[in-house]
Amino acid sequence: MHAVLDDYTTAPISERERALFAFLAKMIEDSTTISQADVNCARAAGWTDEALYDAITVCALFQFYNTWIDATGVSDMPAFAYDMSGKRLATMGYAYAEEPVAAGISP
Repeated sequence: MHAVLDDYTTAPISERERALFAFLAKMIEDSTTISQADVNCARAAGWTDEALYDAITVCALFQFYNTWIDATGVSDMPAFAYDMSGKRLATMGYAYAEEPVAAGISP
């Protein structure tokens, strides 16, 4: 993962993954420059339109969230909070169980 974050073009990943990251890098830098040739290159590497749509959506949302967090001054959580959150998600998932709602506890 660190190699991809450092430089996806030299990271030990498949050519298929490299093509997706190249597409996303171009989207992040200037989405108005994405052309049919870029889409065709990603498709030729094995990515479906649905997979590209999902990748674009996730990438765009993270760009939005990061921009919003930076601009509003929202601070990072301490490490123990991430640990607690991870344990809760691993055991309970993202949704509350039916029991808390039935007991009158709102999510």
